[in-house]
Amino acid sequence: MKRNLCIVLIEDEPATARNLEHIIKEINPAVRLITVLASVKESLNWFPASEEDYDLIFSDIRLSDGLSFEIFSRIPLKKPVIFVTAYNDYAIDAFRNNGIDYILKPFDREEIRRALTKYEDLFTSGTEAGQHQTSAAVLQLQPSFKSYKRSFLIHYCGRLIPVEAAKIHWFHTAYETVYAHTAQGSQYVIGFTLEQLEQHLDPAVFFRANRQFIINRNAVETVEYFFNGRLLVTVTPLPDEKVLVSKAKATMFRKWLDQ
Repeated sequence: MKRNLCIVLIEDEPATARNLEHIIKEINPAVRLITVLASVKESLNWFPASEEDYDLIFSDIRLSDGLSFEIFSRIPLKKPVIFVTAYNDYAIDAFRNNGIDYILKPFDREEIRRALTKYEDLFTSGTEAGQHQTSAAVLQLQPSFKSYKRSFLIHYCGRLIPVEAAKIHWFHTAYETVYAHTAQGSQYVIGFTLEQLEQHLDPAVFFRANRQFIINRNAVETVEYFFNGRLLVTVTPLPDEKVLVSKAKATMFRKWLDQ
């Protein structure tokens, strides 16, 4: 008798993990979620020690302490991986790390359903022929690339003003309102949350520094070491409060600046 599909989820955002689990179980109520791993470190500890048998991994790519590819490079995991990420620039790396699908956030039920169907089509035969079919299918996979916002149409003093995304040096949230600050020092109210902006902005240009700030690479003047492993970032124009990058994100931030 065939056992139920068992999955491991690697995701550092609890709300996203819950949403993904809900959608997967809605599509296939017989799915068993073995565990949710929230970081590279936690994953590196869990996989070698666990005796749980699983079939499939759903994995984010950018985690709080690095890229999930580090997990797959350090542990010889043989199970297929469905990558679910907000970034479209890791597709080649994903398919070099057991990836069978590449889903861009924000995802929907239909995308997850197609990915699970693809897994079933590729891996249910269990034969050598099926394995050759899997390799050929993976080589043909082409991720759907996301287009990012180039400008924002902003309501300002009774007018509509188009503002290029590249000219916005940082976004800041205060009292449940998000403001965009341009290189020239102008400030505009933006009708997005920072979480929504993360999905619409090019991650090669913008970085979510902390809960209050998303910053443009061109806005960064200097980076200094701060208390407890954090980084103090000086941006232009200068905000009223410090822009700090947490210790968990510090390595990722330095890599982002050093591309």
